This record gives sequence, structure tokens and C-alpha cells, in this order.
Amino acid sequence: MQENYLAKWLNNELTKEELEVFKNTDEYASYKKIADASSKLQAPNFDIDKALNDSIANRPTSKDVKVIRLNPFKKLLRIAAVVLVLVTGSYFYYNSLDETLKTDLAENKSLVLPDASTVFLNADSKLSYNKNNWDENRKISLNGEAYFKVAKGKKFTVETSEGLVTVLGTQFNVENRKGFFEVTCYEGLVSVTHKNKTIKLPGGNSFLVINNEIIATEAPNTSAPSWITNESTFKSIPMLYVIQEFERQYNITVDTKNIDTNILYTGTFTNKNIELALKSICLPNQIKFKLEKNKVLLYAENAP
Repeated sequence: MQENYLAKWLNNELTKEELEVFKNTDEYASYKKIADASSKLQAPNFDIDKALNDSIANRPTSKDVKVIRLNPFKKLLRIAAVVLVLVTGSYFYYNSLDETLKTDLAENKSLVLPDASTVFLNADSKLSYNKNNWDENRKISLNGEAYFKVAKGKKFTVETSEGLVTVLGTQFNVENRKGFFEVTCYEGLVSVTHKNKTIKLPGGNSFLVINNEIIATEAPNTSAPSWITNESTFKSIPMLYVIQEFERQYNITVDTKNIDTNILYTGTFTNKNIELALKSICLPNQIKFKLEKNKVLLYAENAP
């Protein structure tokens, strides 16, 4: 890059040909971001008349005057250094601001991202992303469960504590809970990285990990996760995780007595009718339940 291009660019003095050459350099993108960020800085209000009067009032007497020789070039360097620190700091601060979306127990939310991708967030979940840097880095941090409809474009990454899910444009669901990690691709192709191993997951397939063990799972027979339509569906999932999802959907505490929470459950319960949901969970496994206000007791039929 010509050394004087930067100064001429800042002063809008580049010719059309020089500007095209400058835009094709590796440094241009970085300078453009810094310039954009610095344009949003506002200088403090400064009263020139007040400053001049204060200066005259506080002017030292001739006996107090000291002559100090200043090197103009060194002074300019100091000013430039301060400006560079402020501009660089504001740029990195501007690009580190994250947008956050959270859901409480028994609550779902949806979000349209800057590229028109859509996210549906299940109960007791949280996601964050950088809105200001979204065009360059489509990355979301997720804790909980979310369903994504991704607009085609650059790489789209969902980051969880259990692994990374990467796509270009597709529809998929990610659930990341304590001891439970599942990715289901409904359309297109997703790449799942777990424990430094990458798996390609085409549409109509799932990847499931329970307590750090990869579990074989059946292909989904729907075009979207059931919780989108207010139902929770499970295929050979330990009862413990079924109960935890029930607690999330109804904001209720569940106690168990003489129940093996490792038994596998296959079925569906509604997220809108607690009595019906309990029957859907309990009847297939000959479990009894007692519902009192915000607590449920699940117990075996032969329990004392």
C-alpha cells in the first residue's frame, strides 16, 4: 500500500483509481472499521469565551513566568497517540456489545436476527450475539434450547458448552442442558463438533449425547421440533430429563418416590394442560401423581 494513501483517504483526497487500489489492500477493512467507530464519538462541549477569561484571570505575573521550549513534532505525536488509543478502544468496545435474549420457566420467545434468520427460544434458555458485528461473524452463544431458521449467507455458528453447530443456511434445533446435548437437522446440512470430533448431520437426522455418551437416536418424523407447537416429545429418553422438561414448561417442582428416573420414556406431553401432561407421563409407566399448587409428587403404584 502506498504510504500516503491512508492520509489522503482520511482527507478524501484519493483519486477514483487510487481509491480502488486502496480498497483492495488488506489494511483497508481494518481502517474502515476504525473510521466508522470514531465517527460515532462526540466531543465534549467547550466554552471558548469562558476558557479565555479563565486564562486571563489566572495569568501568572512576570516573576512566575517560566519559558519551556516545546518540540512541535513530539507534541503532535503525543496527541496522535492519544487519539489512536481512544479510537481503537471505542472500536473494540463498540464491537464487543452483545445482545441477549432470555426466557423464564414456562415461557417461549422468538427473535429475528439482523440477516432475517429466525430463532425460537424454548423455556429457561438464554442466547447472546453481537449485533454490530453480525454481518462478519454470525455466531450465537446458547444455553438451553432453540430452534433456528437460518437465512443463507456466511457461516452461522451456535456455540454451546457441549460443542459447536455450524451451518450456511438451514433449519435445525439445538438443546444444551446439564448432561444433555442434542442437535436435530430438519433441512439442509449441519456440522456438529463435540469433543474435538466433527459429525456431518443431513436433514432428517439427530445427534444425541447424554452424560458424555453418544446415544443412537431415531430420525425425526416432523418438519420442526414439537415444542414449537406446545408439545414436548421424547424417544427412549431417561425419565429424569422428561421430568426436568416438565418442570421447565410448567414452572413447577417435581419430587419422586420409589421411581427409577433412569427408565426410558417414549411419548409426548402437552405444554398447555398440566393434568393431561402428568397423565401422559405417568400412565405408560404405571406411575401415580399428586398435584398440589406448585408441587408434584410422582410415586410408584406399590409405594407405601
